[in-house]
Amino acid sequence: MTKIDFTVNGEAVSVEVEDHWMLLEVLRERLALTGTKKGCGMGECGACTVILDGKPVTSCLVLAREADGCDVRTIEGEANGETLSVLQQTFIDKGAIQCGFCTPGMIMSARALLLRNPDPDEEQVKVAIEGNLCRCTGYKPIVVAILEAAGLEREHE
Repeated sequence: MTKIDFTVNGEAVSVEVEDHWMLLEVLRERLALTGTKKGCGMGECGACTVILDGKPVTSCLVLAREADGCDVRTIEGEANGETLSVLQQTFIDKGAIQCGFCTPGMIMSARALLLRNPDPDEEQVKVAIEGNLCRCTGYKPIVVAILEAAGLEREHE
């Protein structure tokens, strides 16, 4: 076992991990942050996307020990207590959520985009979410929700 220290959603954590454990396992099973979903386990579906030091990553492919000293943001860090973020609310308002399985990863990919570019165009949104699979919505409502959230967040700055 190896001890790693990192920040998750603004809080310092210290966890003992096996060398082969993935970040996804640690988040879900050791830290009880189950909003991050396990989909394919091969980095293809995007359901496990989190933000690691400002960049979206598929946590099923990141060894937990690689997060040592890093900042991790999960879907649980998106809301402010019981208040949904603008991005989460626009997903609801625009019908970008159906079964909801892809939603946490999709929102984290969108958040990573908005952190680096608060005024993306439609093509930039599509590129940002291209690693996230959704079988329900057909992507159009997701793109619309992200673009609307970007506009609303810029208005409130």
